[in-house]
Amino acid sequence: MAIVASYFAGETYGLLGPQVAATVIEENTPYDCIVIAVSREDETSSLMQALADFFGPRRPTIGFSTLSGRQDLFQLAGQLKAEGAITLLAGPQSDVDYAGERDWQVHNHRFKGFSREFSFALHGPAEQIIPLLKNPDTFSDTQTPGLLEYTDDGSLLRNPEKPWDNRFLRKVKWNNLFSLKETRLEPLKITAGQVLQEIGCPYAAKEKWIEIDYPVSFFQGHDRKVKLLSKGCSFCDVAVDKGFCGLMDMETVLAQIQCLPDGNDERKIPFELINENGCAGLYDVLLETSKRGIMLSQITLTARADWFIKGEGRLRKALKLARSLGTEVHLGSMGFESFDNTILKNLNKGVTLETNLRAIQLIRQLKEEYPEHWAYSRADGSMHGFIHPTPWDTAQTWQNIQTVFRKHSLPLDIIPDHSIPLIIHHASLLGDWIRHIEESEGKTFKRLGTIIEWW
Repeated sequence: MAIVASYFAGETYGLLGPQVAATVIEENTPYDCIVIAVSREDETSSLMQALADFFGPRRPTIGFSTLSGRQDLFQLAGQLKAEGAITLLAGPQSDVDYAGERDWQVHNHRFKGFSREFSFALHGPAEQIIPLLKNPDTFSDTQTPGLLEYTDDGSLLRNPEKPWDNRFLRKVKWNNLFSLKETRLEPLKITAGQVLQEIGCPYAAKEKWIEIDYPVSFFQGHDRKVKLLSKGCSFCDVAVDKGFCGLMDMETVLAQIQCLPDGNDERKIPFELINENGCAGLYDVLLETSKRGIMLSQITLTARADWFIKGEGRLRKALKLARSLGTEVHLGSMGFESFDNTILKNLNKGVTLETNLRAIQLIRQLKEEYPEHWAYSRADGSMHGFIHPTPWDTAQTWQNIQTVFRKHSLPLDIIPDHSIPLIIHHASLLGDWIRHIEESEGKTFKRLGTIIEWW
């Protein structure tokens, strides 16, 4: 079996989700399984040849995961299926991307899903596929948890997924990632990994009613809003995909860290701690690894501004320990997203401009206190969240943002060279917002695969 995933050319980072899935498959089924990292520069014809050589006379079984919305990979899946391969859609948003946009059957312009490109979809933990792979002759079991499949009469079979089981998350093979070299698959040496400490996001568990402004292009100067029930940030598809499933126990986290390759300095390679509030538990990770003689080179964190501020005390304690251990703590990304309160409100970030600025003040202060063991800036490779343009941009909001940039010298170390345009996945809350506007105003927005083109 092979799992195809999207990748950036020339990089050497791991793909935790697909590589865990490949590990689970190899450990629990008769299948060997590799992960193929496919960049946008890779030629489809070359990849098809590499897959043909890999599978030989056997019927290909190919999973697709972590695709980043890439249309070329969805088309590749359809081509492979047409040629007789079993194609499986898994990973983030696999259920909604297979099933299609809400009510697409009665709204012809909406995204119809990728059921034609894939034999079926599997949403949730990777171990759900074990029964299917143990019986490859039939490769069909309508009782499989997490299975999505259109039946012969056109109805959608959709089974609830099983709960996450930490036992399947404790072992990761990091030597199963391959890249394409001409028409050959070659091992890709990983220099940066990931460790899962939290599934989903606690903020996505907070349900509340919010009001989101109409796009300014519709009713500039008019106060029109859409009221919706929100979980998490309005643009976040993770909130819909996973919500919040909780934290891993420390033994699971330590087992994952132990699986990481060693670098040239005999320390574990740098890794991202996947946890939206990783600062709070950082001290415990550092303490427990040091007790077991596991030496760490660098831990990369993501953070929300409000939780970062609340966790200052525990973070300082962790940084003091990191300094004694010779471990660098890298703030890889903080989700500021905007520096205008109107836009932050419509994104439902749960923070204000003032919170973002307080977080930046603390980030810079920590650099002064821990210059060798705290990294956060653009120069350190950090990419902090800044979403622009958005549907709510006006001359005033942009002037507000530029004023903040100048006053606090944000382009110096915080703001990336290029902002990220607001991307509306069809299953996010903003997808509901767009559909409400379409139905209320008799307008349609274009779809680009899984994305709604609000512009």
